[in-house]
Amino acid sequence: MTTADLSSTSSEFRALITQVDKRRHRKDRTMRVLIWGAFVLAMIPLVSVSLTVVVHGMQKLDLDFLTHSMRGVFGGADAGGIYHAIVGTLLITLFATLISVPIGLLTAIYLVEYGRGSLARAVTFFVDVMTGIPSIVAGLFAYALFAVFFGPAVRMGVVGSVALSVLMIPVVVRSSEEMLRLVPNELREAALALGVPKWLVVIKVVLRTAVAGIGTGVTIAVARVMGETAPLLIAVGTIDSINTNLFSGRMMTLPVFIYQQYQQGLVPCTPGQQNCIPTINYDRAWAAALTLIILVMLLNLIGRLITRFFAPKNLG
Repeated sequence: MTTADLSSTSSEFRALITQVDKRRHRKDRTMRVLIWGAFVLAMIPLVSVSLTVVVHGMQKLDLDFLTHSMRGVFGGADAGGIYHAIVGTLLITLFATLISVPIGLLTAIYLVEYGRGSLARAVTFFVDVMTGIPSIVAGLFAYALFAVFFGPAVRMGVVGSVALSVLMIPVVVRSSEEMLRLVPNELREAALALGVPKWLVVIKVVLRTAVAGIGTGVTIAVARVMGETAPLLIAVGTIDSINTNLFSGRMMTLPVFIYQQYQQGLVPCTPGQQNCIPTINYDRAWAAALTLIILVMLLNLIGRLITRFFAPKNLG
């Protein structure tokens, strides 16, 4: 092959590479545009809903609204607040978390570290089924369970906690299971080679390594159930006063409060009536919705802090 032939072949090869690079660049730009376009489309409803809630909710949200209940408030008076709903939401969700996290975490540990055979497959199947359970079914289950022992008129905060735990457990199991599977097997084998018992390896090595992901999963599960309305409306009911006892009487929660205020609609004001606001129920509903969003955001912030402070700094 002569020098001229080599030069011609080299030129053709460079032209081919340039053509391929151009195609790759065009595909890369096209995919970037599509991805950014999908991101913008997904953000439009999120930003729209958030701005709407903030604009309407800030009109009523103040310290007085956060520190008073609806006890003795009637008509269209610009009075009352959501303190009783905030207390109910926090207590019911906290107790549901205390029920769900140990059960969900222990189930995930069993499936990842010990589960073999038909029992593990059955547990996995039922966890998958529970993931798709409608929230109102969870509320009916909790109500029916407690009605067997306390009668059909039972309405207590603990019933709502049990209903929420039914929704939380599969989320905790799935998230914890995935985080435990991400722990390198080399860490387990190294600890076992040193003669450490299996249960201690799980506690000191596996859980310690996956604590950041587990904390994030629990946070997502709590945020998932904090806004549920149907199961709490069935299991807990409504009340206008403050109740801090989960095991006695009805309790109010923020989602149910929002639904109740919206259901009541506009207030008919008679001519000459003082301090009557026709839209007061809607104003309270918007402010309660904004408060619920703020609580979920604070919960996510706490989850991030837990992840940062408790995650292992170095796995190498």
